[in-house]
Amino acid sequence: MTDGSENILDNPLVGRYIGFAVCLPFTSFRIKTMSAAPSWEPLGPDLPSVLSAEADPLCALAEAHIPAVILRRAYDPAHCEGLVRRFIERGLMRDPQDAETGLADPATRIDIGTSLGNRGNDREAFLAHAVETHALFETLFDGFDHPIKTIYDALAALDTRKHVMTAREPDGRLYGPAIFRVHYTGHQYHPHIDHVTLREKRFAFAVTRFVHQFAGVMCFQNAVHKGRCAQAILHRCLWTPDVQRYIATQTFPRYAEEQGIGGYRVDLEPGDLYFFNTRLIHEVPAVEGPNPRIVLASFIGYSVEDPEIYVWS
Repeated sequence: MTDGSENILDNPLVGRYIGFAVCLPFTSFRIKTMSAAPSWEPLGPDLPSVLSAEADPLCALAEAHIPAVILRRAYDPAHCEGLVRRFIERGLMRDPQDAETGLADPATRIDIGTSLGNRGNDREAFLAHAVETHALFETLFDGFDHPIKTIYDALAALDTRKHVMTAREPDGRLYGPAIFRVHYTGHQYHPHIDHVTLREKRFAFAVTRFVHQFAGVMCFQNAVHKGRCAQAILHRCLWTPDVQRYIATQTFPRYAEEQGIGGYRVDLEPGDLYFFNTRLIHEVPAVEGPNPRIVLASFIGYSVEDPEIYVWS
C-alpha cells in the first residue's frame, strides 16, 4: 500500500468499473450521523458462521455489501509471536529494542517477501525476486503452522467452486505468494485504493485479467502505544474517478465527512485474518510507539465467472 496519489483517470479500463462504483453513508462508526442508512457489518467470526450467514461471501465482498470477512484466531497467536522472534534472529527485520539499529536504518517499513507494487516496473526482476521469496518461505515457517497456507485454505473454504493458487504468468513463473510487512513508528497509509489496473496499470501482468481485487491481511503483532493501536479503516466508498481527486489531494477525510460516508474500523488481534475489497477507500493511521505493526498480506484476483482465484503480494 502506498498513498494512492498517482493519477489514474487516464486508465483505459476505468469504464469497466465506473458503473459499479458508489459511496454510501453510515456503517459501524459514523463520520456523520445518518439514522436512515442501513448497517454495514463484516461477516465472522469464523468460517462456519460466515457460510451460515452468506452463501457467497466473496461475491458479497465484490459487491461491497459487507466491509470485510473477519476470521478470529485463524492462526495461533503463539505462532505469530514465535515467528516474529525468528524474523529478528535471522535479520529479516530490525529488533525494536535495538536503538542503534534503528538509527542506522530509519526505514519505517520492511518487507519480507516480493512486492508487485514496488518491483513491478521491471517484470523480469520482479519474477526473479519471487523465486528467492519462495525459497525463503520453504523453511522460514518450520516448526510452526504455515501462515500462508492458512490464508489460501480460508479463501478456498469461502468459495469451494474455485481453485485458489499463487498468481502466475502464462509461462508458469510464480509471483510472491504473500508478504510480511513490518511497520515502524510513523508509518501510515493515507486513504487510497489498491488495484493492479485501476491504480498501478500493471497491464503486462496476468493478474489484470480479474475484475475484482481483494486483500487478505493477517495480524502478527499490533503496535499499541498509550492505549492507541493503528488499525485499518475501511470507508464505505468504492473508488470512482470523481473520488480520485480527493485521494490525490489528500482531502478525502473532509469529503467523507461532508458526504456522510461511514466506515468500519477493523480491530485485530494476533492471529486474526480478514479479507476486504481493495477498491474500498481504506487507510491505516500512523504507527506509534516502539513496537512495530506486523501483518502478513496478500492480494487476491477474483472474477465471478473465473474458475480460478489468484493470490500474490
